Amino acid sequence: MKNRIAKKVCAAALAGLMAMAMIPATFVFADGNIMTIGVTSFADTLEPTEQYFSWVISRYGVGQGLTKFDEEGNMVPCLATEWTNSEDGKTWTFTIREGVKFSNGNDMTPELVKASLERTMEMSNRVPEFFDIDSIEVDGQNITFNLNRANANMAGCLADPLFLIMDTSIDNSNIAMEGPVCTGPYAFQSFDPSGDTVVVRNEYYWDGEVPNDSVTLRIIGDQTTRSMALQSGEIDVAYNLKTENVFEFDGNDNYNIQSLESLRSTYAFMNQNGALGDLALRQAVLRGLDKETYTSILLEGGATPGKAPVPPTLDYGYEELNDENAYDPDGAKQVLADAGYEDVDGDGYVEDPDGNKVELTFVYYDSRAELGVYAQAAQASLKEIGINIKLDCVSYETLLDRRDSSQYDLLIWNVLVANTGDPENYLRENWYSTSANNTAGYSNADVDAWLDELASTIDAEARKELIVKIQQAIMDDAATVFFGYENTFLISKSTVEGLVMYPMDYYWVTADMKIAE
Repeated sequence: MKNRIAKKVCAAALAGLMAMAMIPATFVFADGNIMTIGVTSFADTLEPTEQYFSWVISRYGVGQGLTKFDEEGNMVPCLATEWTNSEDGKTWTFTIREGVKFSNGNDMTPELVKASLERTMEMSNRVPEFFDIDSIEVDGQNITFNLNRANANMAGCLADPLFLIMDTSIDNSNIAMEGPVCTGPYAFQSFDPSGDTVVVRNEYYWDGEVPNDSVTLRIIGDQTTRSMALQSGEIDVAYNLKTENVFEFDGNDNYNIQSLESLRSTYAFMNQNGALGDLALRQAVLRGLDKETYTSILLEGGATPGKAPVPPTLDYGYEELNDENAYDPDGAKQVLADAGYEDVDGDGYVEDPDGNKVELTFVYYDSRAELGVYAQAAQASLKEIGINIKLDCVSYETLLDRRDSSQYDLLIWNVLVANTGDPENYLRENWYSTSANNTAGYSNADVDAWLDELASTIDAEARKELIVKIQQAIMDDAATVFFGYENTFLISKSTVEGLVMYPMDYYWVTADMKIAE
């Protein structure tokens, strides 16, 4: 991965676009030992087993796992110092780091590590998509995981923030608002999902000095407002701003601009439990979407047009994948006609072969403004081929509820495709037939079998071949709309030191971030 991830300081002025942005975060530093970070609303609870909210706990410098990823995307030790695995991939042993304390001063023992992981396994329905545990055993400083299903990447799985280690020996009845007690450089002081969240220095931090007394995470939902806050000095760092913002800072020595070719994919599930259960209608939708225009014009080149589950920044056969449902509006109309869809009442939109109106609800969330651009552009494009799209913009938390209850026809999503170091978990979570996240009803027996084989395959080339086959099947089934792969920008005042963009964007607030003296 190290040679596949492009990261650079942006030097060229980039023209503005339509006021849209990815899920940004902005960092403010004042009075030397205080940082304030502007973020979009993402979590309404600090319970780490709820949805993906453990990412907040990791990003805010509180949660840590047994392993982690460095700035090049390589897996390295964290709360475990080393690990070994059996040849069949069913037994993994991790040596727990000695001398680590939780932020309340309690010792982090192997027994408490085991208890923390067991709590996650009991409470999160996402765990089965990572691994299938038979038992966990403690022997001195070692923890051994005995698996029912072989796993070639257990160490990568445990780097996901879902498996952060928290102190379970204390009263956690108010964890939703107080947050877990963990081992990172900071600890939660207060939490307001619509206002300010404050983390303070962990006086017991095991890995060096923490330069800041506190960090405030402030909700700044509008991208333009975040950019203005950086320009006015209210904040000192802005995460995930988009192409349109870069020109406001480019060429100004008071700011640093970093960019990263994203490991994120923006895509929309197509719910096969409803009208989109018809392959012809899904094919028409895909052929009616001009993703090249969306990314190059509407997003000002801030994204690469999508076609497959895994972006070209990762070496998993992107160029060799065949997209039979690439943009072709005339072909889309022909597919509809051949399948019996026609505009019976002359309103410009087709009815299905039984004469019923076709109206597809497209659900998107408001904290990543480029998602609205994709949704609105799709609505306009699909109108041209006679497909009626109804847009439904909701909060991120509501979108999760809509996804989980399968209340959508199309539902847009933006995720990290290599959250465990490669795409295996991402593919299993979203397209394995029995996955809790697969609420779109996608099912392909070959894909299931290949994912099961992938879990126990260690050889890198063999894994790549399986991932390529899985992607091609998903594309051939017209299962999902892959809109694009966004670039990410990180803009900061030049006085900020130790600020690093990580390909696995689990790490925002770190012990290295500070204002130059």
